Amino acid sequence: MKNHYQLVLIDGSSYLFRAFHALPPLVTTKGYPTGAVKGVISMVRKLMSDYPDSHVVCIFDASGKSFRNEIYPDYKANRRAMPDDLRIQITPIFNIIRKMGIPLLSVEGVEADDVIGTLASQATALGMDVLISTGDKDMAQLVNEHVTLINTMTDSLMDETGVIKKFGVRPDQIIDYLALVGDSSDNIPGVPKCGPKTAERWLTEYQSITELIKNADLVKGKIGHNLRENQDQLLLSARLATIKCDVSLDCNVQDLKLESMDSPGLLEIFTELELRSWIEEFEDTSDKDNQKNTLDDIDYTIILTGDEFENWLGGLNHSLPLAVHLETTNENYMEAELVGLSFCQAQGCAVYIPLLHEYDGVPSQLSSEFIVKKLTVVLSEYQFVGHNLKYVTSILSKYGLAFNGSFDVMLASYVLNSIGSKHDIADLALQHLGLTKFQYSNNINNDRKQKSVRQLDIFDVGHYASELADIVLRLSNALRRALDEQLTLNQIMQDLEMPLLVILSRIERSGVLLDPALLEAQSNELKDRMYDLEQQAYQLADEEFNLGSPKQLQQIFFNKLNLPVLKKTPKGQPSTAEPVLQELALEYQLPRIILEYRGISKLKSTYTDSLPKQINAQTGRIHTSYQQAVTATGRLSSIDPNLQNIPIRTDEGRRVRKAFISGEGNVLVAADYSQIELRIMAHLSGDSGLVSAFNNDLDIHSATAAEVFGISLDDVKDSQRRRAKAINFGLIYGMSAFGLARQLNIPLNDAQDYIDMYFERYPGVKHYMDQVKKLASEQGFVETIFGRRLYLPEINASNFQRRQAAERTAINAPMQGSAADIIKKAMINVDNWIKVSSVDARIIMQVHDELVLEVKDPYKDEVMQALKEHMSSAATLIIPLVVETGSGKNWDDAH
Repeated sequence: MKNHYQLVLIDGSSYLFRAFHALPPLVTTKGYPTGAVKGVISMVRKLMSDYPDSHVVCIFDASGKSFRNEIYPDYKANRRAMPDDLRIQITPIFNIIRKMGIPLLSVEGVEADDVIGTLASQATALGMDVLISTGDKDMAQLVNEHVTLINTMTDSLMDETGVIKKFGVRPDQIIDYLALVGDSSDNIPGVPKCGPKTAERWLTEYQSITELIKNADLVKGKIGHNLRENQDQLLLSARLATIKCDVSLDCNVQDLKLESMDSPGLLEIFTELELRSWIEEFEDTSDKDNQKNTLDDIDYTIILTGDEFENWLGGLNHSLPLAVHLETTNENYMEAELVGLSFCQAQGCAVYIPLLHEYDGVPSQLSSEFIVKKLTVVLSEYQFVGHNLKYVTSILSKYGLAFNGSFDVMLASYVLNSIGSKHDIADLALQHLGLTKFQYSNNINNDRKQKSVRQLDIFDVGHYASELADIVLRLSNALRRALDEQLTLNQIMQDLEMPLLVILSRIERSGVLLDPALLEAQSNELKDRMYDLEQQAYQLADEEFNLGSPKQLQQIFFNKLNLPVLKKTPKGQPSTAEPVLQELALEYQLPRIILEYRGISKLKSTYTDSLPKQINAQTGRIHTSYQQAVTATGRLSSIDPNLQNIPIRTDEGRRVRKAFISGEGNVLVAADYSQIELRIMAHLSGDSGLVSAFNNDLDIHSATAAEVFGISLDDVKDSQRRRAKAINFGLIYGMSAFGLARQLNIPLNDAQDYIDMYFERYPGVKHYMDQVKKLASEQGFVETIFGRRLYLPEINASNFQRRQAAERTAINAPMQGSAADIIKKAMINVDNWIKVSSVDARIIMQVHDELVLEVKDPYKDEVMQALKEHMSSAATLIIPLVVETGSGKNWDDAH
């Protein structure tokens, strides 16, 4: 197969729909869809990279009808109108392609296939080799010794041999093949009941539909009858399936040459569409005179002496906030050393104070002792703004500096729109300041890959750090204005997020004590269990294989054991993803074993093996990092290690929790909200049945079972309670009857009956769900009890699956988000109580709806009582918030 082609023809319309439907949705902070733009242009750029010496042409369908509609009015009649959120992406796609210098053709009254066929014909007549990039099977008829197809989704080439291998017929027989089988997407009728195998057999025997029609009387059975009755339809289908190779064009293939790329124009489009990775790529090649993309009028100073520091300090204004940025040696707050600080109080004027730069010829720097002494006063007298102030708080605390930031631009952005961006400085600068480039970032970022920041030039780092402080100050002004217009969100920022960051910093630095010997023993036990599962799997498969290899699982499951293929990967291979295995596990033993093996393997690698390695040598504890601006709903997440994902429903997962222990003379106290999301549902919906159940302190799942199954509470069986529990939690996550049926392994009709009975017994829940979806559709967001906004960019998507997913989120997000706000408020309440009480206690973990404290043993009862009081009062609902507490020497025993 050739590896060089003089001409590459891109079926842009094929790219357009594949990118839109196959890739996850992507929107700008203003809600403008960009997923198709990103997908199409990525595929085009990859193709150009793979074939850099080829001429490239993009061809798209024009709007309106073609000659095929004239000979068959129902041609493509069953196609839905193009979704609006795809249609509005066509113009930017066209603009980008043209600014890339690529010829783009869209001929009125002519389909893209026919333009491609014509250009391919012209090119081959000139002796050129042509590559057609498409996912359209119709194009196989164009394949010959000079024309090859490439499928960009699978990255596979198809020449004449490939056509025969895929379709069982030669390229010159593809038109007849398509005419026989028809095409539902184009509404080409074909011969009824004639499938690919029949078409292949007929064309192998008769070579063409012309000869087939001549011998139609020889074809037996119902299919023969269909052939004889639909000969005119067959010939019509052949005309419809034929790609024209002689359409009239205003240009010929020799005219279509790549032009020079318009980098500034591309940068402008990418900036508008917030395509950050491409902005960074193109900004270096753009004409900076054509775009103001950096800060102007800057005056950055490096402070090296005490006099310079005093002069700067004397010029500060106590009434204005001070932006701060730290340069450190490590992103891990426990390992990091402070190398320097930058401050900015007026736009364009910033200073950098180096402390620990070390290289030959480094200028003399102020001592850490001098700066710490001076900063003790400064930090108490000024309001500070910054980005990721939790990290700043943790670093400065290592030097005995008490720091209370007043405004974190990362958190402000997150509160305004949790899904609006990554909330890093670069994204925020682009979004709020229009900055596409930092003047001093490239050299520093490149040097940092080779050296520690301590080894980098003071003046280079100083200008870089000063610029960041300057940008943070400007961002704080912009984001304060935005929050001032949203009083409720401003209150969430000031009353929840800002106080919480200080608490989280303290929790992280406190850390959690581990028992590494216990984890090692558990790891060995898990290893033995994995070995046992491997042996069981080998026996069922009748051969040894790698249980962790999707490719080998595909071979065993679908080729050897002939298990049903439930779903395919984007590359067309049978999927062995977890949801597929869960469904197969309902009927087959081997998938059950694989699922258990995967779960144990993950537990071993992620926790029993890894946790001991993450113990800090100085403290003997693990120190996670809580991420305050990551999840869409406002919930906290944790990394290094991730404490949120330790399984609690398996014996193995609970045993991992036993390794989280208290220090000498201490106990762990755990406090967990009971059924908080269901309680929030009762509050939001006001459903009398749910409210009554909670107010009467009933077991909510048993109460639901009694309602749904029409029995008394005393008669509820365990199996009925389990089903009611699945319904309760399933519905608040927007689960469909299909999902419930799969989870409970019951018929679809039974699942739908359960849901219908549930809504009949709890009509307020159904009314709430309908209303929240309607409201979300109208305003584009939903809100928590506290007023936090959770945006839903796909709520009005024309694509049914994406819209339905957004509707499920609209139902659940207010509950998850409200639960997140409540636990945050509870942490603040509890922390405030600890400060004013005489107890020896500290919060050491927050996991889901649970707080874990390490407490001196004599205070445990007092702490448990206080936790119930301060956590249950974190929000006022129409039903009580119930908090369950426990204590023990380890986390598991505290439950």
